[in-house]
Amino acid sequence: MARADIAYEEADPIMTDAEYDALRTENLALEEQFPKLKRADSPSEKVGSAPTGRFSKVRHARPMLSLDNAFTDEDVHDFVARVRRFLGLSEDESVALMAEPKIDGLSANLRYEKGELVLGSTRGDGSVGEDVSANLRTVDDIPHTVKKAPDVLEVRGEVYMSKTDFAAMNEGFEEAGEKVFANPRNAAAGSLRQKDVEVTASRPLAFFTHGLGEMSAPLAETFSGTVEALEKLGFPPNPLAKLCQSADEALEHYRLIEEQRASLDYDIDGVVYKVDRLDWQERLGSVGRAPRWAIAHKFPAEKATTVLERIDIQVGRTGALTPTARLQPVTVGGVVVSNATLHNQDEIERLDVREGDTVEIQRAGDVIPQVLRVIEEKRPKGAKPYQFPETCPACGSDAVRELNERTGERDVVRRCTGGLICPAQQKERLKHFVSKAGLDIDGLGERQVADFVELGLVKEPADIFTLRAREDEGSFNDGDGRSPLKSYKKKAVGGETVLTDEVTNQKSLDNLFASIDAARTRPLGKVIAALGIRHVGQITAGLLAQRFSSPKAFMALGIGLQEEEGPARAELISIDGLGETVADALRDFFAEERNRGVLDRLFAETEPEAPQQAADDGPLSGKSIVFTGTLHEMTRDEAKALAARLGARVVSSVSKKTDIVVAGEKAGSKEKKARELELTVWDEAAWMKVARG
Repeated sequence: MARADIAYEEADPIMTDAEYDALRTENLALEEQFPKLKRADSPSEKVGSAPTGRFSKVRHARPMLSLDNAFTDEDVHDFVARVRRFLGLSEDESVALMAEPKIDGLSANLRYEKGELVLGSTRGDGSVGEDVSANLRTVDDIPHTVKKAPDVLEVRGEVYMSKTDFAAMNEGFEEAGEKVFANPRNAAAGSLRQKDVEVTASRPLAFFTHGLGEMSAPLAETFSGTVEALEKLGFPPNPLAKLCQSADEALEHYRLIEEQRASLDYDIDGVVYKVDRLDWQERLGSVGRAPRWAIAHKFPAEKATTVLERIDIQVGRTGALTPTARLQPVTVGGVVVSNATLHNQDEIERLDVREGDTVEIQRAGDVIPQVLRVIEEKRPKGAKPYQFPETCPACGSDAVRELNERTGERDVVRRCTGGLICPAQQKERLKHFVSKAGLDIDGLGERQVADFVELGLVKEPADIFTLRAREDEGSFNDGDGRSPLKSYKKKAVGGETVLTDEVTNQKSLDNLFASIDAARTRPLGKVIAALGIRHVGQITAGLLAQRFSSPKAFMALGIGLQEEEGPARAELISIDGLGETVADALRDFFAEERNRGVLDRLFAETEPEAPQQAADDGPLSGKSIVFTGTLHEMTRDEAKALAARLGARVVSSVSKKTDIVVAGEKAGSKEKKARELELTVWDEAAWMKVARG
């Protein structure tokens, strides 16, 4: 998703908004279902993408956050209910909302000091954007000076291009034989981020105001009052913005805007609701990448009919085999769609969808299209039921549907058991291996891993630890004796640019090798978690390392688990916090001879540190503890690590054996279960009292 974020900011997207939103929605659903698998660099904690370096960087005085999505009326009522609960409001106290169209453009921040526009920047990653001041000054709707404004005033809004202007501009490009833009949003983003300001000035950009950044003094006590004040200062608000006194009134306005959507001269994809009182906004604050005081209500599904030409199987990082429908391209809601999700094997069987079928598809809230139904009367003769593969199409390993020990039902997702040796999973698993949630190898990020894999330098974790030796041996060198790990200085010779022998990144390379060497002795629990084995996250890996405290013992466990009812399985499931699911996952992983070879080679290059024993006399000695919900004083990972040092046994699920449940914000079902079982439940304040001693 990081590449998609960058491409989107560069106005050259590599996927549709539907596909991107689907990935984000799927990621959030997985994190809710499997919180212990959440990556430290999760997209759910990020906004946009980091600046590309084309323009100078600008750190925002106040972050430019993204918005959570609502898709139904119920979602909007839930949003208002959450606001009430957080603020402790009674049911009869009005929660006024500002409702305004969600413009499909490029977010910008305008900073005025003493009434003068001194800086204009893009959103970037929410914390750091790019300085496009000169380009923003060419937009007619943006004033260069404002009178009677606070000494510091940051105005935020959306740079966009009208449909009329977009069509006329593209027509001119087509006549001139130049490349045309795909849609108004791309045109606006590409125009604003031109290095040549005269190019930007020639493009028909416009601006709508929708928010504030840093201010030395407030303009009003409410957001609606602020919008009125900004309009008097020369900043154009959207004419369809309206103050609504209730969720029902906001939904009525949503439907009015939806009816007018097709006739508007600019693209919108929903309506944004914002709590009107600014003091309430301040109290509500934000969580992760989104404010608690605002939400984007996406427009409903739009449908179309087309032919499903074939079904492809894609393999994800965790080995999930996901079926994708390849469609005859069809326009749905102004977007050309050629792919749709089929979710899983059960969904294919439920729909009885076959290659060659005519199908109805929909885009729900502009997320990835999905197949709704088959139009059976148009089914071609001889169309055969689809046979879902039982082996991985990428590596040939078994693809299994795991048995849920609690329900006795098979998982809806079929997964490749190839793990580290599956090429479809390889790159993403290696990214996880070096990430903060893995071995945390500084200087070896997602882009470097992808490059090393594509160059054939790294295929498995052990290869990372042999990079220096192979580099020293000259194993990577090309015919000119140059290594792909190194960057070389260029110079002009005889009118041509050639590479010299002078290495320009030697210091960075030395730092990388030092980071890799430091990772050789990471704790065994982190090494096990870094492998990305299904159902083996940080907590489970820590429990395994405590009992099987050396690479040799861990390998012996995996071999022993191949005996279905053997002593290794009995020992494993006797450990509080583990169970049949983990035993099955480890058995399947070690059943692949290639996986065992990967571990042998990894442990030959590393010396994992044995786990520290928990304090026998700590304040939590012998206690079983579960953390749930959001903590504000420290991350959950920090809290778990500290609890272990204080003698606790950290587990992920609540049972009668659990001693303490620490319930942060939005704790949900685990807190509910703990109270039903009459367990000890601490809030964050009670936990921090113990944590601080």
